[in-house]
Amino acid sequence: MTHGERSGKRRRRGLSRPPSSMPAPAGFTRLEQNEPMNTLRISVGGLPMLASMASTTDPRFRLKWRPIVAVAFSLAVLLLLFIHLSMGLRSRSYDSHSWGPSHSDTQWSDSHYNDTYPLSRPEQTPQGTRYRIGVIADLDTSSRSDKKLTWFSYMRRGHLLVSQSGDKVSVEWDADRVVLESHLSEKGRGMELSELVVFNGKLYSVDDRTGIVYQIDGDKIVPWVILPDGDGSVAKGFKAEWLAVKDKHLYVGGLGKEWTTTQGEFVNNNPEWVKVVGFRGDVQHENWVPKYKSLKSAAGIEPPGYLIHESAAWSDILQRWFFLPRRASKERYEETARHEPRP
Repeated sequence: MTHGERSGKRRRRGLSRPPSSMPAPAGFTRLEQNEPMNTLRISVGGLPMLASMASTTDPRFRLKWRPIVAVAFSLAVLLLLFIHLSMGLRSRSYDSHSWGPSHSDTQWSDSHYNDTYPLSRPEQTPQGTRYRIGVIADLDTSSRSDKKLTWFSYMRRGHLLVSQSGDKVSVEWDADRVVLESHLSEKGRGMELSELVVFNGKLYSVDDRTGIVYQIDGDKIVPWVILPDGDGSVAKGFKAEWLAVKDKHLYVGGLGKEWTTTQGEFVNNNPEWVKVVGFRGDVQHENWVPKYKSLKSAAGIEPPGYLIHESAAWSDILQRWFFLPRRASKERYEETARHEPRP
C-alpha cells in the first residue's frame, strides 16, 4: 500500500470518527446538523467575542440604548453650552447713549482684549449715517477748581452726521456737559486732558501734566496708569499729547520734539519717547528719536527747524502711521506763542 493510500484511509477514518465525549464548556451551543455555518459561536466567559458575528436574537448581546442616548444628549448639551458661552464672551452690547462698557462687557476677563469699536453702533438715517462722538477739554491753567485740591475738565458728547453722498457733515451736541474732576496734580496743575481714545472697549484720556492715563466711566474719571517722562526713569510726569491704538496696545506720544529752553537751546530728548501700554496696564518705553527725525526729513525740515505733534493715528487697513503736526518751522525754536509748552 502506497503512502498516499495510507494517508487517504487515515483521513477517511478521521471523518467517520464519532463525536467527542468531552463535555462542552458553559455557554457553548452545539450546531444542529442542517444549521448554516455562517454564525460564529465563539464565546468568552459566556459572552460573544465578536458581536458582529453573534446572533441578533442573542439576549446576552443587547445594546443599552437608554444610557447611550443619555450620554450623547449630555455631551451635545455641554457642547452647545460651550459654544454659547464662547460667543457670548465675544459679543458686545451697544448703547447709543452710553460711553462706558455694558454690563456684559464688565464680565469680560482681563486676560482677553476687547476690540469693540465704536462703543456705540452707528445709526442709518434717511439723511445719512449718524455717529456718536465726544470731545475733551484741555483747560491748561484754568483747570483748577474753586474746590480745595480739585482739578477738572469738560467732556461734551453729541452726534456726527455724514450724508449719504459723503460730501456733507453736521454735528449735534447733547444739551448736558459732563464735568470730570480729579484730586491728582503735579506742581499745582492737573486734568489738562489732551486726547480721547477707545481702547480695550473703554474710553481713555491722558493728562499732559501728570502723565496719568484716566479711564472715563460716565461722569467719573479713574486713574489707570502713570507714565513717567523720557525712558521711564525720570521723576516727572510724561507730557502726553496724543493717543493711538495699534496691535492691542495704546501708544501715548508727546511733542515729538527735543526739549529746549525758551531760546531753543537743547535740554533733553524726553518728549521724543513713546509709551506703549498693554491692555492689562503694563508699560514699555520706546525711543522714537529716529522716527521723529524721519518725519522732519519727510517734511523737508532740517535742524534747527522742528515739528511739534499733538495728533497721531495708526491705520490698521493701510498699516501706516499718520501725523498732523500742530506747528512746523525751518527756523530755530522760540517760545513766543502764549500756549507753547513750558517745563
